[in-house]
Amino acid sequence: MSSKPIQLSVIVPLFNEQDNIGALFQRIQNSLNPLNLTHEIIFINDGSKDNTLPLVIQLAHQHPEVHYIDFSRNFGHQLAISAGIEYARGEYLVIMDGDGQDPPEFIPDLYNKAKEGFEVVYAKRRKRDGENFMKKLTAKAFYRILAKITNIEIPVDTGDFRIIHRKIRDILVQMPEQQKYIRGQIAWIGFNQTYLEYDRQERMSGETKFTYRKMMRFALDGISSFSTWPLKVATVSGFAVSFLAFILIIYSLYQKFFGYTEKGWTSMHISILFLGGIQLIGIGILGEYLGRVSENVKNRPHYIVRETNIPKKETNS
Repeated sequence: MSSKPIQLSVIVPLFNEQDNIGALFQRIQNSLNPLNLTHEIIFINDGSKDNTLPLVIQLAHQHPEVHYIDFSRNFGHQLAISAGIEYARGEYLVIMDGDGQDPPEFIPDLYNKAKEGFEVVYAKRRKRDGENFMKKLTAKAFYRILAKITNIEIPVDTGDFRIIHRKIRDILVQMPEQQKYIRGQIAWIGFNQTYLEYDRQERMSGETKFTYRKMMRFALDGISSFSTWPLKVATVSGFAVSFLAFILIIYSLYQKFFGYTEKGWTSMHISILFLGGIQLIGIGILGEYLGRVSENVKNRPHYIVRETNIPKKETNS
């Protein structure tokens, strides 16, 4: 590897992407060659069960600019990105997915825009090929709801595909929370940020690893990390339920003294309405936040690296 400073790092998390690695690597190389930059490509193997890791190691042996980080197990997409960010040595860092939906051919546009004086240039989706109607609908709804309830401006219709300056990287590695939401953290940091529009492509092969269950978990992480809105909902809902319960309490008392009720019906009805409604709303929301506090105070490492060909001492600057 050249002793010259690395100008561009490309971070690619991988989970069971053996069928895409070769073609994706070639597309990245073809896109970077016209830029004539010193660069590195960092593949993060997030606990793949197929031949993803052997293929990446083979690429690393053949191409000195290829590096890999192998996790001890699957830690998740956001932590894989976090590892790539921590180990990256470039002046600029590109974050992209390993399935080919984020086109490597768009990297020169992101880099050239960043060189105009922007610390962050994110890729905004103009359209999303290869995704069903329900996934598009839920994603669109999530991003708009998140934009409304958070106290920072998180761009809508964007994923993690973006380029960031090293000063953003240096701040990100100081942010210790366990439930990572990279795009929210980058928005929170600030500096000069802009976007370029692109058309998100279909996967090169295979099926998406981002199931609806993972999407729900991802949404909860995003909302709870950057908004206290659910706690406010719990408070407002508690008052609303209490108000309705008060009306029904009056009705129950009326029935007791002026109508007909079974013995014990009134007291049971009042107790269930008044206590159950408030408790069920509040406990679940508070539990989500307390669970996150519990995870963070344990201070466990975000991920465990089984093997890497990147000297750790080179990532501390």
